[in-house]
Amino acid sequence: MAGRINDDDVKAVRDAVPIDAVVSEYLQLRNAGGGNLKGLCPFHDEKSPSFQVSPSKGLFHCFGCQEGGDTIAFVMKIDHLSFSETVERLAAKAGITLRYEEGGYNPSHQRGERIRLVEAHKVAARFYVEQLDSPEAEIGRKFLAERGFDQAAAAHFGVGYSPAGWDHLTRYLRGKGFSDKELITSGLSQDGRRGPIDRFRGRLMWPISDTSGDVVGFGARKLRDDDNGPKYLNTPETAIYKKSQVLYGIDLAKKDIAKASRAVVVEGYTDVMACHLAGITTAIATCGTAFGGDHIKILRRLLMDNGSARVIFTFDGDAAGQKAALRAFEDDQKFAAETYIAIAPDNMDPCDLRLVKGDEAVRDLVEPRTPLFEFALRQIVGRYDLETPAGRGAALDEAAPVVARIKNSSSQHEVAVQLAGMLGILDTQFVVKRVGQLARWARERGDQRGAAQAPPRGGPRHEQVQAPTAPSGPALNLRSPAHRTERELLKLALQKPALVSPAFDAYGVDEFTAPPYARVRQCIAEAGGAEMGVPETREYLVQVLDAAPDDTVRNLVTELAVEVFHGKSIDETYAGMQLVQVRLRAVDRRINDVQGSLARLGSNVAPDQLAAAQNEVWVLQQYAESLRNNGADAL
Repeated sequence: MAGRINDDDVKAVRDAVPIDAVVSEYLQLRNAGGGNLKGLCPFHDEKSPSFQVSPSKGLFHCFGCQEGGDTIAFVMKIDHLSFSETVERLAAKAGITLRYEEGGYNPSHQRGERIRLVEAHKVAARFYVEQLDSPEAEIGRKFLAERGFDQAAAAHFGVGYSPAGWDHLTRYLRGKGFSDKELITSGLSQDGRRGPIDRFRGRLMWPISDTSGDVVGFGARKLRDDDNGPKYLNTPETAIYKKSQVLYGIDLAKKDIAKASRAVVVEGYTDVMACHLAGITTAIATCGTAFGGDHIKILRRLLMDNGSARVIFTFDGDAAGQKAALRAFEDDQKFAAETYIAIAPDNMDPCDLRLVKGDEAVRDLVEPRTPLFEFALRQIVGRYDLETPAGRGAALDEAAPVVARIKNSSSQHEVAVQLAGMLGILDTQFVVKRVGQLARWARERGDQRGAAQAPPRGGPRHEQVQAPTAPSGPALNLRSPAHRTERELLKLALQKPALVSPAFDAYGVDEFTAPPYARVRQCIAEAGGAEMGVPETREYLVQVLDAAPDDTVRNLVTELAVEVFHGKSIDETYAGMQLVQVRLRAVDRRINDVQGSLARLGSNVAPDQLAAAQNEVWVLQQYAESLRNNGADAL
């Protein structure tokens, strides 16, 4: 059984791996002001970025879905890892050797399943690369050379070769300490009559990496006529490989995709290689499946869906390629980016085009030519006889709903006009009205479906913030001066504790009127108070998060720790104003409570009780007056 990771080592991992560097492996981040970064949330679909990262605090928070936490929490959530698996993975990246309590550390048995599977693929990838130099792999080297790929190209993409024997890789991995169960679970081996055998045999191997660069699977190309398997054989679905969620080449292309706001989607491994070698370093491909919704999510996070973002699909011009293009168009509206299709002359794919006409022809191919919607509409219209009224009417009936799905109203109108031209219908307004009517019906159906459901949670909490579900009490409303000030004070205590310490630590939990804020105040107290954050350290926020009783409070802590302040100048004066306002409202509430109690008791109050209450009110009134006149000096 694995021992507990030493606490000091966990802290070292947190400090050594910058959160912005880790998050940037999965999505594009841009400046959000105040030292924070923003991007499209990887945990829910959104059109505008509400996901923020604070590098100085080592925290992230999404103001849309309320997910938040530190670097470890982010990796745990996005890669579905356990705490120990995540720490081990980040430690390996930072070159930190972990210590385990409750006994010694056996790396062969104590690492999490995902870590072990990724390690097995890493070792297998090196094995396959080494085998590409063997005499047996001459057929593989010849295959690459015939397609214009030299040794340097093969090395750049990690292309390798799987020996034709039954269990070469299996025996090699056993020698590295991997169990038969791990080899079967990883998909690198499969059950044979006498035990595990290699899944891939006598094939050219392409490693498939996830966004972070870990090898999670392989694509294997058939080389020999006596191989009765499929032309391409991929890793089966495993704990780390989901074909609908991986894109070949994404590890190499992600930075340029984010930088250029452009992605080129091709159909095969050799096409990705050809594009990259021709200078199209934004090329990626699906792995044995159609381009779908999960692939779109990966690209959207990198493209950031700004107005200039473009996605170019390259498909063969044959029937299968046209069918693939139409499938891609069905998901087109999930992009905010402009989508295009590029079909090479003579229906050549990028790999063949590079061989025949060179790198420049590949670069020319992916310059946007035909919008994907136009290609899809022409495919529909082309199936009908437009010389007859019946043919034009039938084509309109099929094409109009496609145009109606375009969400942008001005684009929808423009495409409807183009559709009228394709159909040869002179009454353009008739087509525009037909499309508009279908769009309205679709919206109405959508509204009726949505009416029965709870309203979605909104974006950044600028106007109204719903209370987390766990605490009881009124909703957090930032139009309420009390809630707004309490929120600012908590943000100061978390982000700039030196400005409010030590005064803040004398504030009671009951001085915060919103139950969620009171819970955050309690967490700060249990972490040792704001003075523990002076000087500012990440460890202070970690301690506050550790004190949170549940995920709801923990998420609110991360939200407050990364949210920007409302004031223009965040200094001692601003901090003093928040301290005074929260304390002053607490004093006024206490005065009202005491006076209300006296009013309810009336003549039934005992003389000594009446005197004590009147004295308390007088003292509180004097304190309130001092706060109003002297500000923070009266605290």
